[in-house]
Amino acid sequence: MQGMASKSQLHVSRMAESLIGSEIIKLAWEVNDLIKKGAQIYNFTIGDFDPKVFPIPNVLEEEISKALHAGHTNYPPANGIPELRKSVSAFLTRHGGFQYPSDSILVTSGGRPAIYCIYMTLIDPGDGVIFPVPSWNNNHYCHLSGAKPLPVETSPENNFMPTADEMRPFIKDATLIALCSPQNPTGTTFTRQALEEICDMVLEENERRGDKQKPLYVLYDQMYWVLTYGQTVHYDPVSLRPQMRDYTLYIDGISKSCAATGLRVGWAFGPEYVIDKMKSIASHIGAWAPRPEQEATARFLQLEDAMSTYLAGFKEQLWLRLEGIYEGLMKLRNEGHPVNAIAPQAALYLTVQFDLKGKKTMDGSVLDTTADVTSYLLHECGMAIVPFYAFGSSHDSTWYRLSVGTCKLHEIEESIGKLKSGLGKLS
Repeated sequence: MQGMASKSQLHVSRMAESLIGSEIIKLAWEVNDLIKKGAQIYNFTIGDFDPKVFPIPNVLEEEISKALHAGHTNYPPANGIPELRKSVSAFLTRHGGFQYPSDSILVTSGGRPAIYCIYMTLIDPGDGVIFPVPSWNNNHYCHLSGAKPLPVETSPENNFMPTADEMRPFIKDATLIALCSPQNPTGTTFTRQALEEICDMVLEENERRGDKQKPLYVLYDQMYWVLTYGQTVHYDPVSLRPQMRDYTLYIDGISKSCAATGLRVGWAFGPEYVIDKMKSIASHIGAWAPRPEQEATARFLQLEDAMSTYLAGFKEQLWLRLEGIYEGLMKLRNEGHPVNAIAPQAALYLTVQFDLKGKKTMDGSVLDTTADVTSYLLHECGMAIVPFYAFGSSHDSTWYRLSVGTCKLHEIEESIGKLKSGLGKLS
């Protein structure tokens, strides 16, 4: 066809040319294709919620409708409507003891634009960013911002949470440490001691730097912080070390706490000067949350009884799924199968291990790689989960993320039974 240029003739930026796609999305396409063909697949890949299983709060839905009918469909202020920022400030104080005024809060379209704005505000090309692996998307944000990635491989002995000792060799080359707790993909959290040691390391490094160079900042993604279970306690840098206030940027929102990923209401909070610069970037890319959802969230966060009731039921249902699958896997382990898991702590994720490399299938083929194991689990066991290498870990890792956001209760026993059957076919 005339006028159509070939791919070799179309040149784009080096950044766009070298940006890689999501490993999770690739796996999701394969899973969806199998489901369309009639295969019984238990899809534990998606870090999202099935609205039929986990609907948003009724009150929040009602408030969105009210906001629409009231005509709140125009542009919101670049940093979020004042009512929402005030409600967020009060919510943070009530539930976490955070003392951040509304001018220190930036509302964005979910957490992703806020994270992007932090990178673009703090990072000059070539600046180092320390982040643990596995972790969600930091490698891609480094690529987008021109940062030098400084990944730190974590271990199951620490529940895949990074330690100060693991990060210390890199801090002199870093401008930012990107942390997440509760962690995506692991569903695990920092202990008080571990986070205190990281904070002390940052404060010591910033004292050494003085006014001569850019400080070492911490991005602290706590999008899942209200979804903790049992004796798990959520810790954050500024509450443990108030001196961290000048260096810590928080990420938060209703996406996970209210099963409201599609409503796109998130926020960042931190030093007002940095937040103000982030606001300028967010305004230029149109990264604000939709106004009806902002109006509704502002109202919902003030309804303490409605929020508490919703959270109690929501957390109970997530816990039933996480604990049920964990117990099922531990039973398989006790029966001698090469599986393992870390007891659930928070969020909607379970960290699981399938140590199947070297095993032979019934047709005589050998599971040589993590990709082979992942494919066998999907096609023979009907279990779709995401390998940790999709989150930056080594391709040799035998660990996976399992998400229960679309899991129905009856699927727990079914999926464990089908898994057991598939594992029993290996030799």
